[in-house]
Amino acid sequence: MSPAREGTHRAARRGRSVLTPLAVVLACATLLWMVVSGNRAEPTSFSPAPTASSAADPPAVPPESTEPTLPSTDAPTDVARGADRQPAVGPTSAGAASALAAALPEISGNLSVAILDPAGGEPVGYNTDRSYVTASIVKVDILAAFLLRTQQEHRALTTTERATAAAMIEHSDNDAADTLWSAIGGAAGLRTANTALGLTETEPTGLSWGLTRTTATDQVRLLDAITATDSPLDAGSRAYLADLMTSVADDQTWGVATAADPDTTPALKNGWLPRDATGLWVINSIGHITHAGRPLLIAILSDDQPSMPTGITQLEAAARAAVPAVATAAN
Repeated sequence: MSPAREGTHRAARRGRSVLTPLAVVLACATLLWMVVSGNRAEPTSFSPAPTASSAADPPAVPPESTEPTLPSTDAPTDVARGADRQPAVGPTSAGAASALAAALPEISGNLSVAILDPAGGEPVGYNTDRSYVTASIVKVDILAAFLLRTQQEHRALTTTERATAAAMIEHSDNDAADTLWSAIGGAAGLRTANTALGLTETEPTGLSWGLTRTTATDQVRLLDAITATDSPLDAGSRAYLADLMTSVADDQTWGVATAADPDTTPALKNGWLPRDATGLWVINSIGHITHAGRPLLIAILSDDQPSMPTGITQLEAAARAAVPAVATAAN
C-alpha cells in the first residue's frame, strides 16, 4: 500500500472525516487514468459480446456430415463411366410378363416384382411403375455408395469400416447404417452415387435413409451394378458386397431366398418397416439367386401389409411363383 493511502487509513482510524490534500490528488489522478485507458471494471453479471470474427464463424460441423464430392465429373475413369450407364432394364418379354402376372397369388396390400437374367435375358416385371419406401434394403445402396467413395480415394476399407459394413448388411444394424449414411453425405451423397450406378427411380430423403423411395426396376438395376463387369464398382468392391450379402444372419434369410436352389447360397438383403400413420408394414426383399441352375436378379417390394409375418408369407409366395414362371416362359 502507498504511503499516501497508509496516511489516509491512519487518518480514518483517528476519526478524521476528510482526506489529506495529497490523497485527493492521487485519487483524482487514478480516476482520470482509468477513464482515459478504458480499463474500468465491468459488472460481474455482464457477458462480453463475441468479437466480429467469432460472430461470423459458422457453427462447427462434424467431418462425417460434410457432403462428399464422389463421384464428380473428374472422377477416375472406372467411376465416371458409370454416370451414363443404364443396365439392361427395358421392355419386358410379353410372354414372360403374362406368365408372371398369372402366377402371382392374390395378396393384400401392394406388391411389385422385377426379375433379370444377368447373362443377357430380358427383364420381366409386374406393377413396376409403383414406388415404395426402401426400409433396410437401401443399406446395399449405401454400401455401394461408400465403396465408390473409397475407390475415388484410392484406398482400402479400414478395419473399423469393414466391421461397420458387415454389421449393416449381415445383421441389418441401424447404427452402422447411420454411420455410413453420414460418411457418404446423406441423401445428397446417395443421390450422386446412384447417378453413377445407373439408378433413375430411387429418391433419398434427408429425413431418414429408410424412407428412401424406389421401384423394383431400380433395385434390379442396383443388383446389376453390383454383379456386372462394366459396373463403376470395381471387381474388389463387387466381390465384397456379394460376400456380405451371402453372409446375412440366418433369421434374415427369408424373402427371395426361398426361390433359390436349395444347394446354393443367395446374396440378398431384406427390409421391413411398420408405418406409423397406418400401422401397416413395408416388406421388401432383393437378391441374386440361382434357380434351376440359372442366375437371376430379383426384387420384390410390397407395402400396406397387415403384419410383418403376413407380409413375409405373401412375398415368399410371390417369389416361389414368379421365379419358375419367368424361367419357364423365357426358355
